[in-house]
Amino acid sequence: MNVDDIRTVGILGGGVMGAGIAMTFAQAGYQVIVRDISEEALARTRQRMLEGRFGWRRGVELGRFTAEQVEEFLGRVRLTTDLADLAQVDLVIEAIPEDEELKKRVWAEVDRVVKPEAIFATNTSGFAISSLNQAVSPERRKRFLGMHWFSPANIMKLVELVYTEETSPETLAAMEELCRRIGKTSIRVKDAPGTYGFVANRIFFAAVAEARKIVEAGIAAPEDVDTAMKLGFNWPSGPLEMFRGARSGWE
Repeated sequence: MNVDDIRTVGILGGGVMGAGIAMTFAQAGYQVIVRDISEEALARTRQRMLEGRFGWRRGVELGRFTAEQVEEFLGRVRLTTDLADLAQVDLVIEAIPEDEELKKRVWAEVDRVVKPEAIFATNTSGFAISSLNQAVSPERRKRFLGMHWFSPANIMKLVELVYTEETSPETLAAMEELCRRIGKTSIRVKDAPGTYGFVANRIFFAAVAEARKIVEAGIAAPEDVDTAMKLGFNWPSGPLEMFRGARSGWE
């Protein structure tokens, strides 16, 4: 599929990540269909998009959008519990909980419903793409890849595009251009079965682990470890405070 053929994006899961991804595409002019398992879950999705900490109404308060623009954005988003509503979407992005077997079950269901030329992208934080893609038909695997966003998805610029040996060069190129069109910067990451975390998370958690060892050994206090990385390496925040912030966002 050519990037110009991508006009409607289906999103599986309307949680924190799914809502932010939906916002990003709606702001860029794409039609978006968010599918979740209950009306209550979808109501929370709508609330996140409008009233959340990084929601559109907060954007209006900060002067980033007008109220009229927010109405246009919201008008491009459809919320549904019916998987069949995704049948004709051009791109499916899965953003359900980080449970490998659950993801596989959902992808198998989606594979039977969505048109064969659509691209499938999983927002897993680190599961092997070559494992997840086993849930879909062999022909579909050339259009299956990882698309790892960072939270909040509508704010953070990085997207990791994770490809397997089966992912076609055309699919990867189309997704790179799509990222550019929605205001994101993508990096190419080769799938590495047996590891977890792709690039950014592997480096981040390695830094956190070493920082903890330093504190546990009594070499330096947590705040001094963070200060060392902020002033010595110009990090915007230290590894331990970054981890605390990320964990509070997950809880």
